[in-house]
Amino acid sequence: MKNLLLVTLVLITFSLNLFAQEVDTIPISTKNLDIRLKRSPLPSRMGTLHFKPVILTPALVNAKVNYWNTKTSVGININQAAFSDNWKGGGVNSLAIGGLVNYKAEYSKESYSYVSELILQYGKVKNKNQLQKKTTDRIYWDNKAAIQLSKNWYFFGSINFQSQFDKGFSYPKDAQGNEIENLVSKFMAPGYLTESVGFEYKPNKFFSTRIGTGTARQTFVLDTALYRTNPNNYGVVNGKNFRNELAFQIVTSFEKEVFQNIMLKTRYNMFIPYDNFGHIDHRFDINVVAKVNRFMNVSITGVGLYDRDTDSKLQGSQTLAMGLTFIFPR
Repeated sequence: MKNLLLVTLVLITFSLNLFAQEVDTIPISTKNLDIRLKRSPLPSRMGTLHFKPVILTPALVNAKVNYWNTKTSVGININQAAFSDNWKGGGVNSLAIGGLVNYKAEYSKESYSYVSELILQYGKVKNKNQLQKKTTDRIYWDNKAAIQLSKNWYFFGSINFQSQFDKGFSYPKDAQGNEIENLVSKFMAPGYLTESVGFEYKPNKFFSTRIGTGTARQTFVLDTALYRTNPNNYGVVNGKNFRNELAFQIVTSFEKEVFQNIMLKTRYNMFIPYDNFGHIDHRFDINVVAKVNRFMNVSITGVGLYDRDTDSKLQGSQTLAMGLTFIFPR
């Protein structure tokens, strides 16, 4: 019995020692222990550190932010054909020349923007034994200022002017088959000045639609005798030289490089007079320019016009040309 009790005590003591080894929570005093740290083999030097301030000279950059973006295109087209007197293929000697100036300036700062575009076109053709005739003649100047209201919507105000440089003729023939010049238009006969305010939808840089809820258009025919050869007189009362209209207007524009070196530009204008909703004017312009190299390009231009003040039928024109174009800045 005594031996059993002794064995039991030994087992209890051994268990307590194991528990103490597993979880040691007893603090150990290091007061009288000889603990020395090893000396670093690296040399050490004690002394006073002196800090000298460094003067930095600010670098000034003499640069200004340019909010303007301008582009000018100048083009010239020349077409010529000549045939000998015995040329059996048929044809007529001819010479045609045309010029184009396109200037565009854009200003953009924060929510404000302004765009001004000027297009000047003029061309003539001379065929042997025929009168000279115009191939193109246009003055177009559009100005628009806008304030951004949201991501894609703007409030805008615009002024637009359109006319032509030279006299325009129709060419009826007399009894002998000779051409006769019949004056139908000239500079400021007609001329159009259009003011418009409204809202513009512009989701990206190459597409926009103007909704001109308040639009006024003045039609000028400064030649008061033009009605004698052009009875419609562009909607202006015979003998007068001015007409004013209030209208609702929609102008849609698209300009983008649709393929490499091929630029597509379109513009559609719908004009609805408030005093005559059934009398709607439509004009659609399309221009495709294919760049051949740095200076040469091929262009095709088309215009569709429906305006009963000028003619009761749909009018159209088309031009295909190859020529030189200089763009500034490059």
